[in-house]
Amino acid sequence: MRIEIIGAESLGVRGLCCVVETKDRKIVIDPGVALGYRRHGLLPHPVQVAVAERVKDAIEKALKDATDVVISHYHGEHHPMVDANPYQLSADRVAESLRHLRLWARETQDLSPNQVHRAEALAKKLNQVLPASEGLSDGCLSFSPPVPHGAGRGGTVMMTRIEEGNEVFVHASDIQMLNDKAIEQILRWQPTVVLASGPPIYLPSLTQENREDALRRTLRLAREVNTLILDHHLLRSEEGEKWLDWVSSITNHKVICAADFMGCRRNLLEAERILWYKKMPVPKGWHEAYARGEADTKLYQVVGR
Repeated sequence: MRIEIIGAESLGVRGLCCVVETKDRKIVIDPGVALGYRRHGLLPHPVQVAVAERVKDAIEKALKDATDVVISHYHGEHHPMVDANPYQLSADRVAESLRHLRLWARETQDLSPNQVHRAEALAKKLNQVLPASEGLSDGCLSFSPPVPHGAGRGGTVMMTRIEEGNEVFVHASDIQMLNDKAIEQILRWQPTVVLASGPPIYLPSLTQENREDALRRTLRLAREVNTLILDHHLLRSEEGEKWLDWVSSITNHKVICAADFMGCRRNLLEAERILWYKKMPVPKGWHEAYARGEADTKLYQVVGR
């Protein structure tokens, strides 16, 4: 089994997109990308926009020869968007590829009106019904029943299990270590590698009790799996990175982020937006020009901090 994480906060963008290749299948999970539209009153820095362009290219390339695609839920960084903003992956770029793949998707029951609208728009774009895949299995693939998105205020998501030989990979999108239902399901699946969203440390609404419970669940998973990859919501702040490193230090480094797993330097552009605006001031009107196709990121093709 080969696991490649394409997009996540430690890789410079919002998302949790990965590609898993087995002997006879290539599975793309959550083929979407987004940038926090505003953080600290600032639009995405062009450096982050440049990284998002590369991630979108990588997703588009992966989908061209994939066999399966999985959509865990319909937040804007987890699937191609029909009404994409300039920083998201547009469904127009990948629709032709998606029409020829086995598609596995979260059903729309119990989702927010916005998510339902996005799912219906994508189905219309593809001219096909998005199948409700919760609880189904197909060869090496299995899907969970709906589990809470974080503490449940964001609806529910679908987790994915992929098995080959002695390896079991679980993609646990947006569970944020904030509910026991998701953890219990993951443990029943007996994974060797888990990729999941860590707790949203950057949110003021995350209570001390939430943090303690997230730590308890993280340590419980770390005891049972060889590698626990936490990213996404967790690495939208420098405080989240410190939390990850502390947890890693007390679990013999079994808890890592996507960049660590991929052997890359961490690139926390979401967390460092203010810093980048100071390091590389953005010309007035750049974002508006970029949205019109009149500006590009050639001057911002840098990687790292």
